[in-house]
Amino acid sequence: MDYTQGRLGRVFVARLEDGESIYDAVEEIARREGIEAASVLAVGGIRKGKVVTGPQHATGKVVPHYEEFDDARDLVGVGMVFLHEGKPSLHFHAGIGRHDSALVGCPRAGMSVYLVLEVIITELVGVEAKRAHDPGVGVSLLKIG
Repeated sequence: MDYTQGRLGRVFVARLEDGESIYDAVEEIARREGIEAASVLAVGGIRKGKVVTGPQHATGKVVPHYEEFDDARDLVGVGMVFLHEGKPSLHFHAGIGRHDSALVGCPRAGMSVYLVLEVIITELVGVEAKRAHDPGVGVSLLKIG
Protein backbone atom coordinates (compact mmCIF):
# COMPACT_ATOMS: atom_id res chain seq x y z
CA MET A 1 0.00 0.00 0.00
CA ASP A 2 1.18 3.51 -0.85
CA TYR A 3 -0.37 6.71 0.41
CA THR A 4 0.17 10.44 0.60
CA GLN A 5 -1.25 13.19 2.76
CA GLY A 6 -2.77 16.45 1.64
CA ARG A 7 -5.40 18.96 2.64
CA LEU A 8 -8.64 20.27 1.25
CA GLY A 9 -8.42 23.20 -1.12
CA ARG A 10 -11.09 25.01 -3.10
CA VAL A 11 -14.58 23.67 -3.76
CA PHE A 12 -16.34 24.08 -7.11
CA VAL A 13 -20.01 23.50 -7.85
CA ALA A 14 -21.04 22.98 -11.47
CA ARG A 15 -24.37 22.51 -13.18
CA LEU A 16 -24.05 20.50 -16.37
CA GLU A 17 -26.77 20.95 -18.96
CA ASP A 18 -28.56 18.48 -21.19
CA GLY A 19 -26.15 16.89 -23.67
CA GLU A 20 -22.91 17.88 -21.91
CA SER A 21 -20.20 15.38 -20.92
CA ILE A 22 -19.11 15.07 -17.28
CA TYR A 23 -15.60 14.11 -18.40
CA ASP A 24 -15.20 17.14 -20.63
CA ALA A 25 -16.69 19.52 -18.04
CA VAL A 26 -14.74 18.30 -15.00
CA GLU A 27 -11.45 18.07 -16.88
CA GLU A 28 -12.00 21.57 -18.34
CA ILE A 29 -12.71 23.06 -14.90
CA ALA A 30 -9.59 21.33 -13.52
CA ARG A 31 -7.49 22.62 -16.43
CA ARG A 32 -8.78 26.21 -16.13
CA GLU A 33 -8.36 26.27 -12.35
CA GLY A 34 -5.01 24.48 -12.17
CA ILE A 35 -6.39 21.54 -10.21
CA GLU A 36 -3.97 18.60 -10.04
CA ALA A 37 -5.94 16.41 -7.61
CA ALA A 38 -9.61 16.41 -6.59
CA SER A 39 -12.55 14.33 -5.51
CA VAL A 40 -15.75 14.55 -7.54
CA LEU A 41 -19.38 13.92 -6.61
CA ALA A 42 -22.19 13.94 -9.17
CA VAL A 43 -25.96 13.48 -9.04
CA GLY A 44 -28.57 13.91 -11.74
CA GLY A 45 -29.56 12.46 -15.05
CA ILE A 46 -27.72 10.68 -17.83
CA ARG A 47 -29.04 10.17 -21.34
CA LYS A 48 -26.51 8.03 -23.10
CA GLY A 49 -23.56 6.02 -21.96
CA LYS A 50 -21.11 3.18 -22.29
CA VAL A 51 -20.28 1.69 -18.87
CA VAL A 52 -17.46 -0.68 -17.97
CA THR A 53 -19.05 -3.21 -15.62
CA GLY A 54 -15.89 -5.17 -14.94
CA PRO A 55 -13.21 -6.99 -16.89
CA GLN A 56 -13.94 -9.77 -19.36
CA HIS A 57 -11.49 -11.97 -17.41
CA ALA A 58 -10.19 -11.80 -13.84
CA THR A 59 -6.53 -12.30 -14.83
CA GLY A 60 -4.11 -10.86 -17.37
CA LYS A 61 -4.41 -7.54 -19.17
CA VAL A 62 -7.69 -5.76 -18.58
CA VAL A 63 -10.21 -6.26 -21.36
CA PRO A 64 -13.30 -4.29 -20.32
CA HIS A 65 -16.86 -5.57 -20.49
CA TYR A 66 -19.24 -2.82 -21.67
CA GLU A 67 -22.93 -2.17 -21.20
CA GLU A 68 -24.46 0.57 -23.37
CA PHE A 69 -27.69 2.53 -23.14
CA ASP A 70 -29.38 5.43 -24.91
CA ASP A 71 -32.32 6.59 -22.78
CA ALA A 72 -32.95 8.73 -19.68
CA ARG A 73 -31.53 7.37 -16.39
CA ASP A 74 -30.62 8.56 -12.91
CA LEU A 75 -26.98 8.73 -11.87
CA VAL A 76 -25.12 9.10 -8.60
CA GLY A 77 -21.36 8.94 -8.95
CA VAL A 78 -17.98 9.54 -7.40
CA GLY A 79 -14.64 10.14 -9.00
CA MET A 80 -11.11 11.37 -8.66
CA VAL A 81 -9.05 13.75 -10.77
CA PHE A 82 -5.29 13.31 -11.02
CA LEU A 83 -2.83 14.37 -13.68
CA HIS A 84 -2.10 11.93 -16.49
CA GLU A 85 0.65 12.96 -18.89
CA GLY A 86 0.45 16.47 -17.44
CA LYS A 87 -3.31 16.91 -17.95
CA PRO A 88 -6.23 16.49 -15.52
CA SER A 89 -7.83 13.07 -15.94
CA LEU A 90 -11.15 12.01 -14.39
CA HIS A 91 -11.67 8.44 -13.15
CA PHE A 92 -15.38 8.11 -12.46
CA HIS A 93 -17.67 5.34 -11.19
CA ALA A 94 -21.44 5.54 -10.84
CA GLY A 95 -24.65 3.80 -10.08
CA ILE A 96 -27.01 4.34 -13.02
CA GLY A 97 -30.63 3.26 -12.92
CA ARG A 98 -33.90 3.28 -14.82
CA HIS A 99 -37.11 1.75 -13.50
CA ASP A 100 -36.10 -1.56 -11.91
CA SER A 101 -32.71 -1.98 -13.62
CA ALA A 102 -29.37 -0.66 -12.44
CA LEU A 103 -25.78 -0.59 -13.64
CA VAL A 104 -22.76 0.05 -11.47
CA GLY A 105 -19.45 0.70 -13.10
CA CYS A 106 -17.16 3.13 -14.85
CA PRO A 107 -18.99 5.27 -17.42
CA ARG A 108 -16.67 6.21 -20.24
CA ALA A 109 -16.17 9.49 -22.02
CA GLY A 110 -18.96 10.20 -24.47
CA MET A 111 -21.79 9.83 -22.00
CA SER A 112 -24.18 12.77 -22.06
CA VAL A 113 -26.28 14.49 -19.41
CA TYR A 114 -30.06 14.17 -19.34
CA LEU A 115 -31.65 17.45 -18.19
CA VAL A 116 -29.12 18.36 -15.46
CA LEU A 117 -26.16 16.88 -13.59
CA GLU A 118 -24.97 18.59 -10.41
CA VAL A 119 -21.25 18.21 -9.73
CA ILE A 120 -19.08 19.10 -6.74
CA ILE A 121 -15.31 19.16 -7.22
CA THR A 122 -13.21 19.30 -4.03
CA GLU A 123 -9.58 20.16 -4.67
CA LEU A 124 -6.91 18.15 -2.82
CA VAL A 125 -3.77 20.19 -2.15
CA GLY A 126 -0.30 18.81 -1.43
CA VAL A 127 -1.15 15.32 -2.67
CA GLU A 128 1.72 13.66 -4.52
CA ALA A 129 -0.07 11.37 -6.94
CA LYS A 130 -0.67 11.01 -10.67
CA ARG A 131 -1.92 8.47 -13.17
CA ALA A 132 0.51 6.44 -15.27
CA HIS A 133 0.00 3.70 -17.83
CA ASP A 134 0.75 0.26 -16.42
CA PRO A 135 1.74 -2.01 -19.33
CA GLY A 136 1.28 -5.13 -17.19
CA VAL A 137 -2.49 -4.62 -16.87
CA GLY A 138 -2.98 -2.34 -19.88
CA VAL A 139 -4.64 0.60 -18.10
CA SER A 140 -3.58 3.81 -16.34
CA LEU A 141 -3.30 3.42 -12.58
CA LEU A 142 -2.73 5.81 -9.69
CA LYS A 143 0.91 6.17 -8.68
CA ILE A 144 1.72 7.72 -5.28
CA GLY A 145 4.82 9.89 -4.79
